[in-house]
Amino acid sequence: MSGLIRRRSAAALLVLLSPVGAALAQPAAWPARPVRIVVAYPPGGISDSVARALAEKLATQLGTPVVVDNRGGAGGSIGMDAVAKAAPDGYTFGFSSISPLALNPHLGKQAYDPARDIAPVASVMYSPVVLLATPAFVGRDFKDLLAAAKAKPGSLRWSTSGLATVGHLVLEQVGHGAKVEFTHVPYKGGGQQLTDALGGQVELISTNLSGTVMQHIQSGKLRPLAVGAPARVETLPQVPTFAELGLASANLTSLFGVFAPAKIPPEVLLRLNTEINQALRAPELRKKLLDADNVPTGGSAADFARQIATESANNARIVKAANIKAE
Repeated sequence: MSGLIRRRSAAALLVLLSPVGAALAQPAAWPARPVRIVVAYPPGGISDSVARALAEKLATQLGTPVVVDNRGGAGGSIGMDAVAKAAPDGYTFGFSSISPLALNPHLGKQAYDPARDIAPVASVMYSPVVLLATPAFVGRDFKDLLAAAKAKPGSLRWSTSGLATVGHLVLEQVGHGAKVEFTHVPYKGGGQQLTDALGGQVELISTNLSGTVMQHIQSGKLRPLAVGAPARVETLPQVPTFAELGLASANLTSLFGVFAPAKIPPEVLLRLNTEINQALRAPELRKKLLDADNVPTGGSAADFARQIATESANNARIVKAANIKAE
């Protein structure tokens, strides 16, 4: 090595060892600019509301703007596709239920591979699924429902927000587990479904618990018969879970969380997971979730990934056994 080369190498080493050089050699601290959260649902719903509240809390904790980008449609798959195709630089994340990863792929080809293209970051909440009797059903409880279904198979009309939704899976599991038959009435969304239920166009409705649904329960227009949740819902302590009724396979919830492009730097994923768990401990965010009858969750990214894998396997079995097809 010539003297000139040695001198230049030594000079370069001194620059790297200096404070300025060390700063240049290190990757930029994350986040260095605004972060985007793709919400896989349209504006205005409870999912959008929760995502915006979480984004606001994360912006304060991270010290940078966190903007919400609504990409609704196809049961959440459009939003998740946007996340899967985003640059894995730590500046695009997604907020969705786990259905685009654990249910939709079993119903048809997706534009992304859930296992290869998307990384779970943290679970945020679960939304209980409640089975309600409408004014068209005179029975008092779940026992009366089963008695009526066995006496006249197919006579009870059970509405859901659509084919291959969590509410539909609950219907199939109740029918299979209790050996009864219902007439499925699928809607394209929850708005008209709820309106028709209140008008007695169907006898039963399965839907996610929400403030609006609770108002109709409290007024007596809708009567809760069972709920899908790990434990009884605090605002409906008298209503048993499907598991308590001997139908554990029907005890399903809608689990929501934050996702990232698969090749995101591990240190960024760990940092965001930590920040989300901190946000979920904040009293104001917990109150917002609980007031809407959603239950805060949290936990590690690995735990969230295991939950998704377990539900995916369960959904695959249900879809195949019931021959469920997407719309």
